[in-house]
Amino acid sequence: MSENRHSSLGIHAPSGAPKSSAARDPMYRRARIFALVLLTLLLLGAAVTVGSRYARSRDLRETTDAQSRNFVTTTTARPGQGGETFSQPATLQGFIESPIYARTAGYVLRWNRDIGAHVVKGDVLAELDTPEVDQQLAQATAAREQAASSLELARSSAERWEHLRERDAVSQQELDERRSAFAQAQANLAAAEANMHRLRELEGFKHILAPFTGVVTRRNIDVGDLVDAGSSGGAARALFTLSQTDPLRVYVYLPQTYASLVKLGQAVSITQSELPGQVFRGTISNTAGAIDTATRTLQIEVRLPNADGRLLPGAYVDVVLPAVAATSIVAPSNSLLFRPEGPRVAVIDGGGKVRLQAVALGRDFGQTIELLSGVQAGDQLILNPADSLADGDVVSVPAPAPAAKPKA
Repeated sequence: MSENRHSSLGIHAPSGAPKSSAARDPMYRRARIFALVLLTLLLLGAAVTVGSRYARSRDLRETTDAQSRNFVTTTTARPGQGGETFSQPATLQGFIESPIYARTAGYVLRWNRDIGAHVVKGDVLAELDTPEVDQQLAQATAAREQAASSLELARSSAERWEHLRERDAVSQQELDERRSAFAQAQANLAAAEANMHRLRELEGFKHILAPFTGVVTRRNIDVGDLVDAGSSGGAARALFTLSQTDPLRVYVYLPQTYASLVKLGQAVSITQSELPGQVFRGTISNTAGAIDTATRTLQIEVRLPNADGRLLPGAYVDVVLPAVAATSIVAPSNSLLFRPEGPRVAVIDGGGKVRLQAVALGRDFGQTIELLSGVQAGDQLILNPADSLADGDVVSVPAPAPAAKPKA
C-alpha cells in the first residue's frame, strides 16, 4: 500500500517493525494475565468441587457405618462373692397348733373363752353336761361296793376253811374251792375299781382345759350343742383350736438345687408384704434331712421369735435364705441367650467382635445366675442380647456419659 493510500485513510504507516511489536506487547500481557486468572479460577472451582464431593462421600460413609453399627450395653462377669440370696414363699404356723376335741360325749353347758383370748395352760375353756357318764359312774361305784362285799365274804370263808382243814374236817378240794373263790373276788374288786376310775376320769373331761399357753384361734361350739367324744367319725368336730404364737414355725420347701446351701443355725430374713420395710430374723432349727421324691424338695423349719405378736399364724411370707460363697462366675440373668443348642452368652473381644459362648447354668439367684463354665471373671458380656446376634458381629459400646459437675 502506498503512502498516499495510507494518508487517504488517515492511517499512519509504521515507521518500522520494532515500533509495531512494541505496540502489541501490552495487549499480549493482558491476555496472558486474563488467561492465568481464568485458569486459576477454573482450578479453584475444580478443587472446591472435588473437595466437597470427597467430604460428602466421607460423611456418607461415616453415616452409613454409624447406622449399620450395633450399639450394646455390657456388664462384666464377676466371681461369686458370697452373700447371694434367694427367696422362697412360706406360711407362718404357730409353734404348737392343736385342735381340741371332747373326750366324752355330752351337751355344752357353757364356754368360757372366745377367739383371740389368751389362755394359760389349765384354763377351763368350756364345760359339758354328761348325764350318761354320771349315771355310769354311779353304777360303777355301786358295782365296786358290791365286789368289795363279795371279797370280804370270800376272805372270811377261806379263813374258816383253812382252820377246818387243819382239823381235817374238810377235804383239800373244798379248801381249794374257797381259795379260788377268794382270788376271784379279789379280781372282781380290782376290775370294778378300774371301771370306776375310768368313768371318774371320763367324767373329769367334762371340763375342757387348755393343754398349753396360747391364743384361741377358733371356737366351733355354742351352749346346748351336742358333742361326741374323739376326733374321728362324721359327727365329731373340734371344739376349739389353740395356737402358741411365740415363737412361730415357718416351713419352707427348697428345691433340690438349693438343698446344699442351708445349714442348721443359719440366720434367715422374713418379710411380709403387708408390713413394708419390716424385716424379721429367724434361724433354721431343723431340716428333713432327705429330699422328697414326689416334689424333689427339702423341707426346713425356721424358728421365728414373735414376742410382740405382730406376725399372725397363717400369714403368707417370703423367706430370704443366704447362699454360700461360690468360686463360680455370677452374671446378670438378662445376659443369657437361649438357643436350640443350649444357653449362650455374648462375649465381646478386644476388637468389638461378638463370640457366642456356651455356658452351664448353676443356681438361680433371681436377678443374677451362676455360670459353672464357659466364661471367666472379667469377660465383657452383652446385656439383653438380640435374637439376631451371631458370631463375628461387630458391636459398639457407647462411652459412659461424663459426670455432671456440681454447681457452685
